[in-house]
Amino acid sequence: MKLDAKIPTGDLKDKWKNYQSHCRLINPANKRKLDIIVVGSGLAGAGAAATLAEGGYNVKCFCFQDTPRRAHSIAAQGGINAAKNYQNDGDNTWRMFYDTLKGGDFRSREANVYRLAELSAPLIDHFAQQGVPFAREYGGVLANRSFGGVQVQRTFYARGQTGQQLLLASYSQLSRQIAAKKVQMFSRHEVQEIVVIDGKARGVIVRDLVSGELSRHSAHAVVLATGGYSKVFFLSTLAMNCNGSAIWKAHKKGALFASPSFTQIHPTALPQGSETQSKLTLMSESLRNDGRIWVPKNKDEKRAPNDIPEEERDYYLERRYPAFGNLAPRDISSRAAKERIDAGYGVGPLKNAVYLDFKHSIARLGKDTIKSRYGNLFEMYLKITGIDAYTEPMKISPAPHFSMGGLWVDYELHTTLPGLYAIGECNFADHGANRLGANSLLQASVDGYFILPLTIGNYLADDLKTGKISTDHAAFSEAEASVKNKFEKIINNNGTKTVDSLHRRLGKIMWQECAMSRTKEGLEKAIREIRELREEFYKEVKVTGKIQEFNQELDKASRLVDFLEMAELMCVDALERNESCGAHFREEYQTSDGEALRNDESYSYVSAWEFKNVGNFILHKEELKFEFVQPSVRSYK
Repeated sequence: MKLDAKIPTGDLKDKWKNYQSHCRLINPANKRKLDIIVVGSGLAGAGAAATLAEGGYNVKCFCFQDTPRRAHSIAAQGGINAAKNYQNDGDNTWRMFYDTLKGGDFRSREANVYRLAELSAPLIDHFAQQGVPFAREYGGVLANRSFGGVQVQRTFYARGQTGQQLLLASYSQLSRQIAAKKVQMFSRHEVQEIVVIDGKARGVIVRDLVSGELSRHSAHAVVLATGGYSKVFFLSTLAMNCNGSAIWKAHKKGALFASPSFTQIHPTALPQGSETQSKLTLMSESLRNDGRIWVPKNKDEKRAPNDIPEEERDYYLERRYPAFGNLAPRDISSRAAKERIDAGYGVGPLKNAVYLDFKHSIARLGKDTIKSRYGNLFEMYLKITGIDAYTEPMKISPAPHFSMGGLWVDYELHTTLPGLYAIGECNFADHGANRLGANSLLQASVDGYFILPLTIGNYLADDLKTGKISTDHAAFSEAEASVKNKFEKIINNNGTKTVDSLHRRLGKIMWQECAMSRTKEGLEKAIREIRELREEFYKEVKVTGKIQEFNQELDKASRLVDFLEMAELMCVDALERNESCGAHFREEYQTSDGEALRNDESYSYVSAWEFKNVGNFILHKEELKFEFVQPSVRSYK
């Protein structure tokens, strides 16, 4: 299969303008003839649904939460990037583009990344006009701070709850369209299958999570905005119900899956406290603006952190990466923490954490300033741990967080399944092998608000005479029957093991062999164990209750079926890529000082996998062409 990314011609700064000038448009009267399904109601989904409806389309929006305002975007804390140069520190669109491309270790498309940077400035204006309470300087100008992997201050924020404030703004817009009856909202409904008619995505089968009933919904196009899949690790910073089922269903129906092994381990989460824990809590990367990370120089240190003198502390990020220090990118910071923990220098009861210390910044700036920047995060830490981080260092640890991989999309965010679009975290488009902090909210927002509402018209212009898509089509019946068979197979199984016990084992396999560091031997072992676990699932899983009722165990089992298949592809992808880049670190490919050793000659491409059947995938490659920047050895020293 030849992959065409449909990159517009022209200079880098002109590509998006050229696209906007030449794509086909649909007038408002004709948009009323067209139906669009949006799956997901976070920043990407809510923004897309509201904007499409405002433009005139008929929109149905689905989410598994009890309200769109509980989408997982709400958990993003630290901020959103934009190249507005309010600090006069040398920032501009080109620098942001380069930082993002370099941060992703040169494994993303130039044109997509430049567009992300280009649209960042108007996006901040967009949200400010919606009333998002961004932090401001004394004179009224919006305030900024830094995130990892950059040397300027371009992150706009609303204390430690930026995602929540942005989502409330999007939710307000979505609610307006719901009230205007241009968006039909289906909360507590989860997509179970993508319906394909004549090679085009034409609808979905969804399950009412309260009643258990299935229903059919048709549209001229389907937009997935369903977030990432790091819950495959079981323990992650994601909300408990986050899953990868919608994109996996789409993959099995023909959409290629790109770079599935590119998953981000966040360096700033609370450490796991016990084997029975089911969720990890994220502490924002923004804390690394003013917090210093260290471990004791003595492996057997027993003293409380405040009793350890400065000369006996190892500020290892500042030591190893003096140019960026505590704001080294996430992949590098996580690996550095792992190296210290594995070497025996970890702190805490399980020796699986490092310290994040605000002593110096409080002495320099005062407690009130730190409180104004991170007050809610310190309160959250106090509630969870009982420790006052104003007087004692936090304990933090790496944890599964973001998915850079996802459905392959072209410049229009169109997947290889015609009529199916993927926006936000569920596509692979902008972050390469490592996402920079505060670029997640940015990508979700520009995809939903600015890009998709325009590009989808270029496809739908051919559908003006199609008319309504009937849900009586045989493809809907087949898809619905497939879903029923899946649930009956699970519910009628007479096993003895809980869904969580099997998912926890999958998570351990993935954490040990396909997380911060990987080896050929370990990945081959993981693939064998995942296959065995998948067989065991179908023999041993036990789900009580009925299909036609509120049944969270059945929902979890259904999602685990998909994770058990997806996990194998993640390992296959990591095994195929014989290099280290960004978050993908193969121990066989590293420099003498332990840094990632990239191989541009052999692996400068996006891996895009085609599904044949379970455990059988075909690799397609989109060669990455660098016309404006030459990839260099990534260094933050």
